[in-house]
Amino acid sequence: MSRKAYLECGKIINTHGVRGTVKLESWCDTPAILAALPRVWRKKGDEYLPLKVQKTSFFKQFVLADLEGVDDLEAAVALKNTVLYAAREDLDPGEGYFIADLIGLPVKDADSLAEYGILIDVINRGAQDIYVINTPQGERMMPAVEEFVFRVDLDEGVFVKPIPGMLD
Repeated sequence: MSRKAYLECGKIINTHGVRGTVKLESWCDTPAILAALPRVWRKKGDEYLPLKVQKTSFFKQFVLADLEGVDDLEAAVALKNTVLYAAREDLDPGEGYFIADLIGLPVKDADSLAEYGILIDVINRGAQDIYVINTPQGERMMPAVEEFVFRVDLDEGVFVKPIPGMLD
């Protein structure tokens, strides 16, 4: 399965000061991951354009970044609402995987290998992720916890052991 070379990692939501600093909303596991990137990318058409990160700091849950070539308020304002991407090689999934790699995987029964549907979204609103699965009966949600998710194989799918009625 082909993996995306660039993964969404955040968004420029505002400016900070008058010297071109931008305020970033992090879509990474922690803002520190976004702040540690040597560069971020913005998409223009089908092309990804690099923005070298010169300096970062934190402001509450946000990352403040000085980007090469963004030296004044006008340049920073022009980037407001820009979605940022990280090159896959600049990120380390550790022992896990990237959410972007899960989207589109088949969700299968861990015992019978019957397919329930396709994983179409991952929601994180608290203690654990929630998998959104498109089944023949419509969209269903499943907590991504070890009680239900038996194994994730990025080539074969997500293997689950749902309770009765969870994916019906």
